[in-house]
Amino acid sequence: MKTFITTIFISAIGICTAFSQTKNSKKMNTIVLVHGAWADVSAWDAVIPMLKAGGHEVIAVNLPGHGKENTAFGSIQLQTYVDVVKKAIGSKKDIILVGHSMAGLIISEVSEQIPEQIKELVFLAAYLPRNGESLFSLAQQDPDSHVGKSLTLDEKALTAVIAKEAIPDIFAADAPLPVQDYLKNNTKAEPLIPLNTPVVLTEANFGKVNKTYIFTANDHTVGKTLQLNMVRNSTNVSKTYSLPSSHTPFISMPAVLAAIILQEAN
Repeated sequence: MKTFITTIFISAIGICTAFSQTKNSKKMNTIVLVHGAWADVSAWDAVIPMLKAGGHEVIAVNLPGHGKENTAFGSIQLQTYVDVVKKAIGSKKDIILVGHSMAGLIISEVSEQIPEQIKELVFLAAYLPRNGESLFSLAQQDPDSHVGKSLTLDEKALTAVIAKEAIPDIFAADAPLPVQDYLKNNTKAEPLIPLNTPVVLTEANFGKVNKTYIFTANDHTVGKTLQLNMVRNSTNVSKTYSLPSSHTPFISMPAVLAAIILQEAN
């Protein structure tokens, strides 16, 4: 996905005046990007240059078992993902931690475990859990999602697989056809265990971290109704944005998405 999508959208990057933030005495932050399920770090390729042009440090995390990373699915737990993100953060402070889709659970757990290092959580079309909820328990509350009818779970192989022909509609209905075809032919199975693992969150840690939610109005993965309900049920969501996009605005409108993330980071 990396080279293909970058090539298609490089003209949209433009690093125009909207993103040419002056690198003056203003303190710059570290933006950490975490991709969602059935994806990899290349999802952020069109967004990263614009964030860097804003003067911020950008760290994009590739989760185990995704992309070219081949950790055995049986050894991948939700905490495995959390540990990888925490390692990427290291001792850095004032982190703007962005999570897409499934990564909403990951960034929530990260903020629970190192709240003093997180300045803000940004949930992009993401699962925003309460204590004890898992991705699957939240997905069961989603009347608008198209995932369920095309999803196959293999408990022996520990995989979650979406039918190939359903991938464009579920993830990228507003993407150019060549991108849809690429996704259809290159989306891998997803590790099963983390999807069914409840988060452990407290009001003392996760509850106090500032949160922003970016709604995706035409989302067939995490439906708008569920997105709204999760925000209503959460604490300390201080700001929301809404994009007229599918589940993957980093493909269909990367410049707009980058502008929102930059606004939160500045």
